[in-house]
Amino acid sequence: MAGKSRREGRIVRHRRVRRKIRGAETRPRVAVFRSLRHISGQAIDDLSGRTLASTTTASKDFVSKFAKTSNLKAASEAGKAMGAKLKEAGISEAVFDRGGYLYHGRVKAFAEGIREAGVKI
Repeated sequence: MAGKSRREGRIVRHRRVRRKIRGAETRPRVAVFRSLRHISGQAIDDLSGRTLASTTTASKDFVSKFAKTSNLKAASEAGKAMGAKLKEAGISEAVFDRGGYLYHGRVKAFAEGIREAGVKI
């Protein structure tokens, strides 16, 4: 096989994005991971290497609330939950790391959910 797999291509794109963005304690990097069934996000302070907040549709409250966790509605709600956790931690601004995925569909819905919660990204 001459070409790269989809996963390897995503990792290359993610590295390219990561060269350009850094998260700090006052403005953390919100990294998103999308699987076939779930979407998850972490607010990361890259200077200290700490995760400040995280959310996933694989958690019990999301699985019980949604019949299907792999759709736009669930991704949007996960984004709102992430935004609420960031606000609770006193963070009003963040940098969005799309993780090598296209800014489209569930990734976009997750980001817009964070914005709806009042966090500037």
